[in-house]
Amino acid sequence: MQSFILLTWLALCAAQDARQRRISNLLTFGAGALALAYLLWTGTTWLGAPAREGGWACLIALALTLPGFFMGRMGAGDVKLMTAMGLATDGLFVLCAFIGAGVASLLWWLLAPRLWLHMSQRLREHLRYLEPGVSKKLPFAPFVLAGVLLSIHWIH
Repeated sequence: MQSFILLTWLALCAAQDARQRRISNLLTFGAGALALAYLLWTGTTWLGAPAREGGWACLIALALTLPGFFMGRMGAGDVKLMTAMGLATDGLFVLCAFIGAGVASLLWWLLAPRLWLHMSQRLREHLRYLEPGVSKKLPFAPFVLAGVLLSIHWIH
């Protein structure tokens, strides 16, 4: 059940990022605050890892995203998303999500020019910020979701 809620949250963040190229603070800070409260209250992360693992996962998320933020390749919402995910999960989950996001973005870069032509106009409008060639800074949350889905069998 916890994984389903986490995937639903990631899907909401990914949809908003793909449509608006931003993730609302309600989704990122809200999830982060809930994950931190749960961590402090129970002594475990949302997925059941010890609190120490959640702390390390949060630091790993910051270490992986802050350089991209400072170089202008990632937005603040991406940093908050990964940090909240770190507080709710563990280091392996964050690493798999990040590596999976890289693989998913590479696959998108390779396949999107061909796929984009065959998508419906309505779907293209919903995913307009993922259009190939429009920007070098693509929304990150859809790739995080894809990365989690690609690596879920290694995570659990």
